[in-house]
Amino acid sequence: MNDLGSLVQQTADRLAGQQVGAVVAGLARGTVEIRGAGRTGPGAAGGPPGPDTLFEIGSVTKVFTSLALARLTLAGTVTLDDPLTEVLADALPAGVTVPAKGPEPLALRHLATHTSGLPRLPAGMLLSSLLSPNKPDPYAHCTAEALLAGLGRTRLRAAPGRSFRYSNLGAGLLGLALAHRAGLGYGELVRREVCEPLGLKDTVLEPDPEQTARLAPGHTPGGRPVPAWHLADLAGAGGLRSTAADLAVLLQAQLAGDAEDTPLGPAIALTREVRHRVNPVAWMHLGWLGHRLHARQGGHLQIWHNGGTGGYRSFIAFDPERQVGVIVLANTRRSVDTPAVRLLRALQTTRATFPGR
Repeated sequence: MNDLGSLVQQTADRLAGQQVGAVVAGLARGTVEIRGAGRTGPGAAGGPPGPDTLFEIGSVTKVFTSLALARLTLAGTVTLDDPLTEVLADALPAGVTVPAKGPEPLALRHLATHTSGLPRLPAGMLLSSLLSPNKPDPYAHCTAEALLAGLGRTRLRAAPGRSFRYSNLGAGLLGLALAHRAGLGYGELVRREVCEPLGLKDTVLEPDPEQTARLAPGHTPGGRPVPAWHLADLAGAGGLRSTAADLAVLLQAQLAGDAEDTPLGPAIALTREVRHRVNPVAWMHLGWLGHRLHARQGGHLQIWHNGGTGGYRSFIAFDPERQVGVIVLANTRRSVDTPAVRLLRALQTTRATFPGR
C-alpha cells in the first residue's frame, strides 16, 4: 500500500537529513497532503516547519509573473507581442534603447519564455557573481533606474524568439514592465491578478510582521544563517515568499486547467497554449518548463519550475494528465530537485490510497 501521506512524509524525512528544514506537499486526484520535517533553525533553534511556514521561493516567482502576464493579456491591458520598448516607452532614460537583434522586436512573450536573447544577469553582475558568489543580497541594487540604464550597455546573445536562454534579467524586466503598465508595484500586481483570485494570503513580496514570524530563516549548506534576499525592481524574477499551503492552491488551479468555473482558468490555459521548443523532448510555456518522459519511463508529462536564493531552495511540478503534483520548500541552499522529482514519479506511477476514497 502506498498512502499519499506516507510518501510525502518519507520525502520530508529524507530531506531533513540534508536540509535544516523542509516542507513537502503531494497532490493526487483531489487529495492534498503536506508534511514538514527538521526545524526552521539549526540545532534546537526554531520549531518544525509546516504548511504555513514562509520560505523564499526564488525563481518559482516566475510562474506568478507569467500568470500576471496572461491575466493582463486577457484583460486587454497588454498583448503577448507588445514590444518591451513600447511598454516601457515613458520609463526609459533619455538616450537608452531596448537592445535589438534580428527582425523581431523584443516582446513580452520572449521575456516569459526565456527567448529574449538577454543575458542571464543584469549588466555588470556577471563579474560580481563570479568574484563573490556568496555575496549577501546580491540583487538589492537592481532598482528600476539601474536596470533600465543597464539596457543601454546590454547586447542580445540571440535574436528574440530564436532560442532558449534562461534569463533572470528578462523575467525581472517582464515583472517591471507589467507593473509599470498596470500602474502598480510588482507585489500589488501579483496580489491583484493572482493571489486574490486564488485566495492566497501568504504569497507576498514583503511579509508583514505576523508573516515574518512564520518565515523560516535561510541557511548555507553548512547550516549557517544567511540574510534574506531583496530583489528590488527585479522582483519578478525571484522575489516572492510563499508557503506550501498557498502553492498547493496554485497547483490545484493548474490541475483544474481551463475549467470556466475555476479561478484563473482562462489565464492558466493561455500560459500553456504558448510553447517554445527547447529540445526534442522539452519546451517552455509562459513561466513553466515542460517535458515528457521517454515511453520506457512511462511517457508521463511533467510541468515544473525550481528556485533558489541565498538560503533557500524550492521545486514545484505537476502532471495534468495524471492529476498529481508536488511542492518542496527548504530553508537551506542545497538542491531539492532530485527528491522532488522522485516523489512526482512515484505519484505518477503508483496507485496511491487516500483517506475516504
